[in-house]
Amino acid sequence: MMEGLHICKRDEYLEKSAQENGSISLLAKGHNNEIMRQIIKKGNMAYINPGNSDELLEFLYILDGSITLHVKDEKLVLKTGDYFYVNRLKELAQFETNEDTEMLYFSNQPVFFNISKRLNDLREIAKKSQEKDLYTHDHGARVQHYAVIIANKLNLPKEKIENIFFASLFHDIGKIEVPDYVLNKPGKLTEEEMEYIKKHPITGMEMVNDTYYEDLSKIILQHHEWMNGGGYPNGIKGDEICIEARIIAVADAYDALTTNRSYRKGFTAQKAVEILNSEAGWKYDPEVLGKLMEALNEEKIV
Repeated sequence: MMEGLHICKRDEYLEKSAQENGSISLLAKGHNNEIMRQIIKKGNMAYINPGNSDELLEFLYILDGSITLHVKDEKLVLKTGDYFYVNRLKELAQFETNEDTEMLYFSNQPVFFNISKRLNDLREIAKKSQEKDLYTHDHGARVQHYAVIIANKLNLPKEKIENIFFASLFHDIGKIEVPDYVLNKPGKLTEEEMEYIKKHPITGMEMVNDTYYEDLSKIILQHHEWMNGGGYPNGIKGDEICIEARIIAVADAYDALTTNRSYRKGFTAQKAVEILNSEAGWKYDPEVLGKLMEALNEEKIV
């Protein structure tokens, strides 16, 4: 098969979500664009909300059936072959199906992830993996907070920032396979116990690979790699480590240093900054660290 060419049969899809009033199937995804096939049963009302960005574009093409679109005081009937799209929508739009209706649905921002069973399952696993470790409650959310701030300060493309948003939540999901006694051991880990820890990026990568968000897998795999090649699991270095993983590594390290762990008390923000600065260049990306410092200064944390 030609690289980059994807051919699918009529009833193939990346994931399908069955709903009481019909179903929606994700057909293709790339660079945060999603193409879906939506079926809505007769007599149901559907709503399209104004987006939080002027860049949002949602396009719906009626493959079969008909709908009545409510536009202020008017009712417009659209049939097979008709379509509509929204961009810079300022108020709620709604339509109802006059018969069982099938539509091709395109969005240039993620929609399907909100209803994805697979991603919801991953969220539950990520939550359980944090609950296993007595010291990492809400760790993923805190890492996400700083990782997204850093990414924005670096002016990364929107698709990279959205990948960081999800990968930061799932970066430690592989710890679900690490024994509790290892995660919560108060003393130094043995070599055998450390091997369990070193496997969690690989386990996390494999878990995400089973979803249509497999482009997060590289980020999860690399988030414990060091700039000098001394990290794990593969010992890669410098620019071999993707920027998303370098960002999550810094956010992860800052949160780990400032929270209590089984083997030590959490450091103050100032002490954590000193430690991170001493590791700039050989362990962490200096530019990424600099953006974290900017954020901490702006939030008056240091």
